[in-house]
Amino acid sequence: MLIPVLATLVGLGALAWSADKFVMGAASVARYLGMAPLLIGMIVIGFGTSAPEMVVSAFASADGDPEVALGNALGSNIANIGLILGTTAIMLPIIVKRGILHKELPLLVVVTGIAWLLMSDGTLSSGDAGVLILLLIVLLTWQIMSARQHKGDALGVDVESSTDSRGMTKKAAWIWLVSGLVLLVVSSRLLVWGAVEIAESLGWSDLVIGLTVVAIGTSAPELASTISATRRGENDLALGNVIGSNLFNTLGVIGIAGLIHPAAVSSELLYRDFPVVMGLTLLVIAFGFRWKRDGRINRLEGAVLLSLWIGYTAFLLITA
Repeated sequence: MLIPVLATLVGLGALAWSADKFVMGAASVARYLGMAPLLIGMIVIGFGTSAPEMVVSAFASADGDPEVALGNALGSNIANIGLILGTTAIMLPIIVKRGILHKELPLLVVVTGIAWLLMSDGTLSSGDAGVLILLLIVLLTWQIMSARQHKGDALGVDVESSTDSRGMTKKAAWIWLVSGLVLLVVSSRLLVWGAVEIAESLGWSDLVIGLTVVAIGTSAPELASTISATRRGENDLALGNVIGSNLFNTLGVIGIAGLIHPAAVSSELLYRDFPVVMGLTLLVIAFGFRWKRDGRINRLEGAVLLSLWIGYTAFLLITA
């Protein structure tokens, strides 16, 4: 039991560190290759923030643990809203721009609903996974085209500005890209192995360990970067980060897991965890809504989000 616990802790720490370095290196390499700043931003917000979830879920599926992969995706979405947005809003209220409130957040609700419908028959087939990946490609294309046509697009502005301070030399960029990717893969393997061993020792299901330990671990890089940004007064990026990550988790992470290993989908995931994701997303919309002006998520509302996440996680562990 001691070795799996140590492996999980080391894997979590290495995953958080390597994900940040990989994203920094990837953004800088893309800039040196002449990629548009907006496109770099979209990739960093989307693929970059979901890189830990993607790698962990891919290995979990390949190892025959698809419930770890699915639990990781949904658990990360729940942690992104409850833990990350909640903590950020408690530290400093979050501005919710009208564009995000009227476009990206409703889109996240629709995407979550589509994913649920595809899996509502109790299976995640390769066909279902293909639909999710196709939707991700369409969504990315639409987002980039929309942001180019409307320079004031709220999420587009956020994601482009998030890469402004990531400059480094070309040599350093390539070193961090390669070393970050290698360590990301190694730490993900270590985390999945340790988490599954702990689950088996405690009698927990793979789904519960994916929703809790693995999900919190893969969300750790985003939590650290969000807290750092909040201390600098850049907390308005938190919501854009969470939306981008949750869209990629729902479409990309679940899609990749399904392509690697089609799996049965448990009733708990369909009727407990998906409704929690949907409910938290709708709650963010309700908290941020203001008539004809930008909204905000205040400290009290942040405390509500964080409390709901703590209660949900405690319920999973108590009933495990």
